[in-house]
Amino acid sequence: MRAFFSLALVVLLVTGCATLPGANYPKEASTALANPETTRLGRQLDAKAREHPGLSGFRLLVQGVDGFLIRAEMANAAEKTLDLQYFIIQNDNTGKLLMDAVLRAADRGVRVRMLIDDSDDTQRDKQITALSAHKNIEIRIFNPFYSRGVFDVLRYPEFLFTGTRLNYRMHNKLYIADNAIALLGGRNVGDEYFQASSAREFGDTDIVTAGPLVRQESKSFDDYWNSELAIPIEGLGIKKPDPKQLDLYRAELAEHRGKMQGSDYLRRLATNEPLAGIASAGAQLIWTKAELVYDSPEKIKVEAGEQSGPLLRRKLGAAIREVKQDLVVVSPYLVPGDGGVKLLRDLRARGVRVRILTNSLASTDMPIVHAGYQHWRIPMLEAGVELYEVRPVLGKPDGGGGSLKSPSSGQYALHAKVFILDRRRVFIGSMNFDRRSMHLNTEIGLLID
Repeated sequence: MRAFFSLALVVLLVTGCATLPGANYPKEASTALANPETTRLGRQLDAKAREHPGLSGFRLLVQGVDGFLIRAEMANAAEKTLDLQYFIIQNDNTGKLLMDAVLRAADRGVRVRMLIDDSDDTQRDKQITALSAHKNIEIRIFNPFYSRGVFDVLRYPEFLFTGTRLNYRMHNKLYIADNAIALLGGRNVGDEYFQASSAREFGDTDIVTAGPLVRQESKSFDDYWNSELAIPIEGLGIKKPDPKQLDLYRAELAEHRGKMQGSDYLRRLATNEPLAGIASAGAQLIWTKAELVYDSPEKIKVEAGEQSGPLLRRKLGAAIREVKQDLVVVSPYLVPGDGGVKLLRDLRARGVRVRILTNSLASTDMPIVHAGYQHWRIPMLEAGVELYEVRPVLGKPDGGGGSLKSPSSGQYALHAKVFILDRRRVFIGSMNFDRRSMHLNTEIGLLID
């Protein structure tokens, strides 16, 4: 025990002096597939795009099960490349099914790049390390901790020493197959996001993109993948990826897939919907103009004025200031700060109706964030903002009226991030209307006309 804490002290001293673990580990830059039309998905969706010159196609997915299905189907359909960028990937029922689909894609020769934030390492290292032993799977960790694996318990003291760096997280959610079709929104990978958890269901959204905008989404992935903050998993921890671990994990995934054969998720997956309809039937896509907005991977430096780069909040803020009649915001975590409240007051002073839907104390999964919201609730109400809070259990409210049903038996919590501007433009993405999303975390989204 004494030796353990001596080593812990050494780790803390090292992290107190060092900047980024694995920063000197060699890595090669790579980019998205240059010719997506050489794949089946690319050819199908390119044919649809040619019918709508200058526009991109979109489809909104609000049901969690559809969010799972589209991800698994994209992995099954990929022929050359698969890019995943997530804040969290859970190793639970749906997470294992998706990792199984990703592994089988790699077995077919698909190049897989997975970029994952290091905010929640517990129970994930074994999974990530095992997959990265595959010759076609490369995994990088964004802004990693030193403490991992058996030393995961040291994360909290490490944060105390290097909180300025470690408080900066990658909150983006992006999934791209063959540089031909992309998916972004608020969902991470895990049962609670796909209506598969008995404990909690997150109400969320995904937006499917086809057409020319996909290449811009791929460029945003490349920007993060090739940034200094994206460290190969091999450069972290004590043990290198082990082919034997991959074999064990492959067997675990296969066994899990067998156990899930009777589930509704795999039965529906056999129909290949919604992907089949999106790829072959143009009627399932809405073709319009849109703009991809995302933060620089070096957001902290951009915020500090140390370098130039895009900031999502500036683009979205400018669009909100142009609102003339009506603003609707859906944000599970609502901590607007002085700047956000001023923006809302300015809108109300011009007669703009402002409505915001957020979590209640009973529904939120982050009570500490809700405490921050409570501080700003009265100022927003005094400004004339209409606030609505989600109930923790969906269904018919007391006193009669409509009903919103859910197949999940767990507590419901809002997780979608949506801004509707004059019912003419909509933002869908990963950014909450809170100070962390605006100033600390990196985010991504679409402004759609």
